[in-house]
Amino acid sequence: MPPMPAANRAQEPSTWQKLKMGAMMGGGVGLTIGFIFGSYSILRNGSGPRGLLATLSQYMLSSAATFSFFLAIGSVIRNDTLLPPHIEAARLQLLPPLVRSKAEGAMLVRARWDAERARSTTA
Repeated sequence: MPPMPAANRAQEPSTWQKLKMGAMMGGGVGLTIGFIFGSYSILRNGSGPRGLLATLSQYMLSSAATFSFFLAIGSVIRNDTLLPPHIEAARLQLLPPLVRSKAEGAMLVRARWDAERARSTTA
């Protein structure tokens, strides 16, 4: 099957779009969890001096803010790759896994540090 022309290919969402999507999903999950736990807490301990609606909304909003923050960051971290997903998948299937000893890893790190030092002294 020939490759599809570039105009018909679906474009992946940008990092900003993934951040917003993660924040919105986290907000929805947080509102739901805040409603469940807030309702349980109000039924068990009472609503307190602020009243039922204020207490429940505080639970819901704090839970939504926390979940949306962490899901937004998680979606950006998840998106942080150098290769497109289809090339990364091909690389993982075709190349053998890289397993090195601690000594080999330390030698590679030292070589990279030396290269960075040489680059920074010339610049």
